[in-house]
Amino acid sequence: MKIKNKVQMRKEKIFLIIILLASAVNCTRVAQKNLDKLITVDVTKSFQQNEQLILQDFMDVEYIPLETNDDFLNEGFVLDIGKEIILVTNRRANDGTIFIYDRTGKALRKINRKGQGGEEYTNIYIGVILDEDNNEIFVNDISTRKILVYDLYGVFKRSFYSTKSEESFFYTEIFNYDKNNLICYDKYNKEISYVLVSKQDGSVTRDIKIPFKEKRILQQRFSNETGDMTVSPGPYRTIIPFKGDWLLLEHSSDTIYRLLPDYSLRPVIVRTPPIHSMDPGVFLMLRMLSDRYFFMETIKNVYDIDKDRGFPKSFLMYDREEKVFSGYNVFNGDYSIKKEIYMNWLSPVNHEIESWLPLESHQLIESYMNGELKGKLKEIAEKLNEEDNPVIMLLKHKK
Repeated sequence: MKIKNKVQMRKEKIFLIIILLASAVNCTRVAQKNLDKLITVDVTKSFQQNEQLILQDFMDVEYIPLETNDDFLNEGFVLDIGKEIILVTNRRANDGTIFIYDRTGKALRKINRKGQGGEEYTNIYIGVILDEDNNEIFVNDISTRKILVYDLYGVFKRSFYSTKSEESFFYTEIFNYDKNNLICYDKYNKEISYVLVSKQDGSVTRDIKIPFKEKRILQQRFSNETGDMTVSPGPYRTIIPFKGDWLLLEHSSDTIYRLLPDYSLRPVIVRTPPIHSMDPGVFLMLRMLSDRYFFMETIKNVYDIDKDRGFPKSFLMYDREEKVFSGYNVFNGDYSIKKEIYMNWLSPVNHEIESWLPLESHQLIESYMNGELKGKLKEIAEKLNEEDNPVIMLLKHKK
């Protein structure tokens, strides 16, 4: 048998790399081409028969046990995730602490700049955005209508006012768009809902105008002796990062658009009947996206204040291969029992990570003792204590 010379081996390696790159480019083109195929959704339909799906068949799953020590005790509510860092907080306590972990779950440091000073935030309820490229954290402080910027050690760098719209108070959704800009959703702006704003001073660098007839908002207002009250079913997604694309879901429009790199808009999903033809309106939501399945939800804009009940929902899924709609149940394949994943619990992260869920340690230990876990999740549960911080479950797009 002849031994291959180094030149021939090098040529074969280069050829293999070219094949892999071509395959990756082709996969990207296929995903983009699929987004070009317009989907029409009838929001009045319901589906009785559910497809039974295993999450791991169409998504990659990663588990991150958050390190627990006396200084790092938290609820594991994820604020943002990057390639190297995870930001979490105590959502229910709302104490303003931001816990910083690396991507393996190792505790790095925590910061807390909550207060009334000019370099402090009053709350972090709406959004905290991680910008790893610039080593910065953006805090959307709705009380002061400011966005405050800190480095990864909590040192204040600058601040600027968020939306200057007369009818708005703050951006209700913010994502890291590129090195210089944030993409923001202005829920109460009656004309322009989406804008790109400068990370340096908050100035609007680009208006993104979604065409619609009249502003419609999913909420109900009530008045009584104590004053006015607004009730809504939130949170829901209006900016959806999806494998390099941005999908924009303005509920006053009948079309969900894809924002292209040249800032033009391309229709992806069209709803019927038109939102302005319905009273009360039925709103369409996107809950989770994958290469094959789009998981959606419809919510009727009705609420009974006396019974404290309303906003009835229905759930549907579109199979992009079979081109059919159905109901669905999605189960975690790392359980030997049927452990369902509820899509209305999910929130978007970035182009790589579709969403996340916290798994409570005491519940994982109980499932482990009952012999209900397998694979990597079982290995993690073996080492947990009941008082440990949650394990973060990441739902990632398949490579």
